[in-house]
Amino acid sequence: MPRLGSAPRWAAAAGRWGCRLLVLLLFLVPGPGGASEITFELPDNAKQCFYEDITQGTKCTLEFQVITGGHYDVDCRLEDPDGNVLYKEMKKQYDSYTFTASKNGTYKFCFSNEFSTFTHKTVYFDFQVGEDPPLFPSENRVSALTQMESACVSIHEALKSVIDYQTHFRLREAQGRSRAEDLNTRVAYWSVGEALILLVVSIGQVFLLKSFFSDKRTTTTRVGS
Repeated sequence: MPRLGSAPRWAAAAGRWGCRLLVLLLFLVPGPGGASEITFELPDNAKQCFYEDITQGTKCTLEFQVITGGHYDVDCRLEDPDGNVLYKEMKKQYDSYTFTASKNGTYKFCFSNEFSTFTHKTVYFDFQVGEDPPLFPSENRVSALTQMESACVSIHEALKSVIDYQTHFRLREAQGRSRAEDLNTRVAYWSVGEALILLVVSIGQVFLLKSFFSDKRTTTTRVGS
């Protein structure tokens, strides 16, 4: 089963480099260490589980959405290291769940498409573990932040919001494209079916009209003179 690793964390930026350099770093450096975003294929009659090692007291958030397939629904289940069920939903299109780890260990969350016989799904999920590290090493100091540091923190928060919006818009675009392609396929099949029915009816009418105008010869039998 796949295990979610720890992604690189935000690098601490020195105040001397200025706000522009920090903005550049925000675009180049990967997301916070506790965030894992995956989009995967979930075949019919299949189940996929993921695992994450979490320490006690850590706040976590699981968010998922079905992008393509069937009625865009999936079963989701989250368990703690002892196998206790923390979250369980059946046939959900999308949802979000936040919890605080009550103990150290490996937490398990699974997505199931076992109720579907013919259609496979494409599922996206975002699993966030812990809070983002401070932008500056001394951000939690007693003294107030400088004007440049405050501006950099504001830009950092705004960029995180932009990334979230972009992710949701990409998911909506992918789901809308999937619905449009599915509708286009149905319309194409329906058009082919209508053409075949029209062809069969036309041929039937031709033979029917032909039978009306065909000569019917009768046989006359003479009885002896």
